Amino acid sequence: MILETLMLLSATKSGRSHLRSNGSYLVLRELHQQEKNPEVLSACQKLIEVLIADEPEVGMENLLEVTIPEELQRRFQQEDEEEEERRRKQREEEETSR
Repeated sequence: MILETLMLLSATKSGRSHLRSNGSYLVLRELHQQEKNPEVLSACQKLIEVLIADEPEVGMENLLEVTIPEELQRRFQQEDEEEEERRRKQREEEETSR
């Protein structure tokens, strides 16, 4: 839930700036190195990518208001589904190895 809140905060330019200036990247990097839960790792990685990326061009500073073409939406959805399937298989493998 904290990562989701930070992700929402990172949607705006001022939010990203605040997170960067307060050392959140260092905390997230350590979390990413220590965390075992694949879902938390994925959320952490996505947030880190937002924070280390270049700032969007003028007019696109609020990431919640950016229009994403349908083709890209489908591609992202497919990638999310594939990632979820990998996580499901990993959980099954972990359960059978116990």
